[in-house]
Amino acid sequence: MSAANKTTKALLTGAEERILALVSRSLTNREIASTVGISPATVKRHLENILRKLAVRNRVEAAIYGLTMGGCPAHSSAECPLAAWRKSRDEKNGPIDP
Repeated sequence: MSAANKTTKALLTGAEERILALVSRSLTNREIASTVGISPATVKRHLENILRKLAVRNRVEAAIYGLTMGGCPAHSSAECPLAAWRKSRDEKNGPIDP
């Protein structure tokens, strides 16, 4: 497990990790609530906590963070949503150096 992934695991509760994984799959709060068996308001609260703990601005940044930590790095297969997003961005704007 990478150091960054260990840090994320230390910051987030188990429930928050699960919510982050589902956000990273592009599910809506309502879809996440149905999947996990909680209310959409609880999902929203978990997401607010995730954003604060990870110091990201929105659910898109959280999703990208979650994909990166979940083993979906740059230059991975085309099936990875993060790789598809980066390819789309690069085709539009040219590659951005990290």
